[in-house]
Amino acid sequence: MEAQSSSGLLLSRKRRRDGSNGETEDGERLGKIPRCTVGLKHPAPFADELVPADSKPYERVSMDEAKRGTPPDRPVRVYADGIFDVFHSGHARALMQAKCLFPNTHLIVGVCSDDLTHKYKGFTVMNEDERYDAVRHCRYVDEIVRNAPWTLTPEFLAKHRIDFVAHDDIPYSSAGSDDVYKHIKEAGMFAPTQRTEGISTSDIITRIVRDYDVYVRRNLQRGYTAKELNVSFINEKKYHLQERVDKVKRKVRDVEEKSKEFVQKVEEKSIDLIQKWEEKSREFIGNFLQMFGPEGALKHMLKEGKGRMLQAISPRQSPNSSPTREERSPSPTFRLPFFSKTSPPPSPPPHHSGARGYLISEDDDEDDDEN
Repeated sequence: MEAQSSSGLLLSRKRRRDGSNGETEDGERLGKIPRCTVGLKHPAPFADELVPADSKPYERVSMDEAKRGTPPDRPVRVYADGIFDVFHSGHARALMQAKCLFPNTHLIVGVCSDDLTHKYKGFTVMNEDERYDAVRHCRYVDEIVRNAPWTLTPEFLAKHRIDFVAHDDIPYSSAGSDDVYKHIKEAGMFAPTQRTEGISTSDIITRIVRDYDVYVRRNLQRGYTAKELNVSFINEKKYHLQERVDKVKRKVRDVEEKSKEFVQKVEEKSIDLIQKWEEKSREFIGNFLQMFGPEGALKHMLKEGKGRMLQAISPRQSPNSSPTREERSPSPTFRLPFFSKTSPPPSPPPHHSGARGYLISEDDDEDDDEN
């Protein structure tokens, strides 16, 4: 029941409609489910390998009884058939829906053989054994029917005790019939499921065919030979040349990306250096202005030094009330050694030394001139 509840949560997601991009609608989210181990250890068995069913007569279960729930020993037997070539998520979702149609479901999956498939639908990528093995490893499958019929007969339904047939409700025209499930629908045994848009075997094959050159080059690179890939000698050389050219392009692209990263790193470092230089330059300019600016420390130092020098070399100023000529003291005398005339020497001035000789004054010089 725990697995069924988790499957119910998964089924709550809406199917993708035509024209959608494979995304869920806004506001639609999957609910959280408790952690549990629901994986199976063994693949689903084949129907022809199982013990025959009990001898009780085959009695179908009605839709109402199936929805209400059946006893554990009497599950609702649901049959789903298909080709299941290149098994993908669309196949798995269809089987999941068939498994979750009723509370107690035993899912039987029929896989058509290569002969029927090639006759009515076309060539397959996988052979029948590969398709059988792919389906039996799907977790929702309880039983596999190999070589399933293209059209379901009453005998087949009775043999496998099938209650309902699950398939999408789009009419499936094949084998000369407009809908191979028409008689199943009329009998009230049809249980519709919904297709997963955007994914199918034909879509996958279309992608491969569209990008044929890409996948051929991919497989050549992985070691497959041109013969295995059915590729001519010329095309093989062409693909190898294209691969070399692409390698060179990738190398150039890598170099460009690395160079861009290097340039970006250099730009980041240069920006950091410029910012640091600006900060240091502001500090340097401020210190320079403090030292050499109009009101800088150097100017004050020069003014102070100039003042001290002028004070040191300039004489002291004379007093304001200086004496007149008559009031002046006699002029200082000069010592001339060739004069014999002597006069009482005045007191020597402080700046002249006491050398030997005659002393005359400026007044004596004037008298001599008059004589």
